[in-house]
Amino acid sequence: MSISASEIREKAEKIRGQITADRRKLHQIPEIGMDLPETSAYIRKRLDEMGIPWKDCGGELPEKVTKDFMEAGFPRMERAVGVTAVIGKGSPCILLRADMDALPIREESDLEFKSCNGYGHMCGHDSHVAMLLGAAQILKDMEDSLKGSVKLVFQPGEETGAGARVLVENGLLENPKVDAAFGLHVQPATKTGEAGYSVGVNSSSLDTFILKIKGRGGHSSQPQLCVDPLMIMNQVYQAVNLLVTREADPAAMVALTCGVAKGGTAVNIIPDEAELHIGVRTQDVEAAEHLTKRIPEVIDHYVKAWNGEYEMTVFHTPCTYSDRDLCREMVPYMEEVLGKEMVRQIPPMSGTEDFGYITKDVPGMFIFLGAGQPGNAPLHNARMVLDEDVLPIGAALHAYTAAAWLEAHSGE
Repeated sequence: MSISASEIREKAEKIRGQITADRRKLHQIPEIGMDLPETSAYIRKRLDEMGIPWKDCGGELPEKVTKDFMEAGFPRMERAVGVTAVIGKGSPCILLRADMDALPIREESDLEFKSCNGYGHMCGHDSHVAMLLGAAQILKDMEDSLKGSVKLVFQPGEETGAGARVLVENGLLENPKVDAAFGLHVQPATKTGEAGYSVGVNSSSLDTFILKIKGRGGHSSQPQLCVDPLMIMNQVYQAVNLLVTREADPAAMVALTCGVAKGGTAVNIIPDEAELHIGVRTQDVEAAEHLTKRIPEVIDHYVKAWNGEYEMTVFHTPCTYSDRDLCREMVPYMEEVLGKEMVRQIPPMSGTEDFGYITKDVPGMFIFLGAGQPGNAPLHNARMVLDEDVLPIGAALHAYTAAAWLEAHSGE
């Protein structure tokens, strides 16, 4: 390459102050969901300052989608808006992604720049955006030497499990056509600068079933006159759990959880309605396909067997898949940036990451980047704190892997 990994690291260190300032500003204005006006405005402003043209990517959400997300507990979301930018020109093209939404968690840290609006960047997406902005500056400075295009995407709605899907549906992977994709996620309980990757399945799929059972309420002394939705809910709860033990391959990693089970107001009242939320995670595609077919069948039979009615809202987020050939290429680039001893292969994570909507369509690689040390508060914890030394490391990792990949594929 015309520029080395060490030179990229030096460039990243020189803009450490700006990357840190970006992260701290974003940390103070966390927003949740698919439309993040303050966050997006800040990103556009920073891209303007760097002389990088940008475009919005996304669009209006269908009313049903809006209502489905509200059923899942999100505020009303009428549109999804991401920000994209292209550095370089022509093909090949590699996509670098940073998610930018926060969580509905009130931060409990002692940071001077802590969030005070009731939401919190307790999944580190503020650092993802800051690192990608840093990489944008490095890549812009070396734009004339790039052997193709780097497409940046700042994505909303990762915590909804569908932000990437909406952007892909609205043309994210076109104009220019994306040939490969790279993404990363910080890990506060892993040593700063240590990168972990999985080959093949990288994260679990997640299928969510939000079930509202409609019965017929009445006095507890006259159950024969009622249709008890709480009893039906209990029957469904047991039945779907039995599906995992009797119809999923024991060798498949399957975790089924009913995280919400609610209904009723008093011991002597049979209510009209009850609600059950079922979530299934697995890293086995066959198991996922089977269970997503069987769970609705079981629900339908049990509810109708007891004369109830129901409404159901379903969400799906696929496994993220790290392409074997792309991993083989990228790992040496990562080792040049981080040091060979800091890059290791790890088991797939049991959590879910919507980068899978991108890796369904193009070869992708997703990694985890240490941003702390073992024993630290984990992601999604109100006391989660990141080591900001990771910021220039992540920026250099984005920039170098993208530039090196383009050079390796420039003759294709």
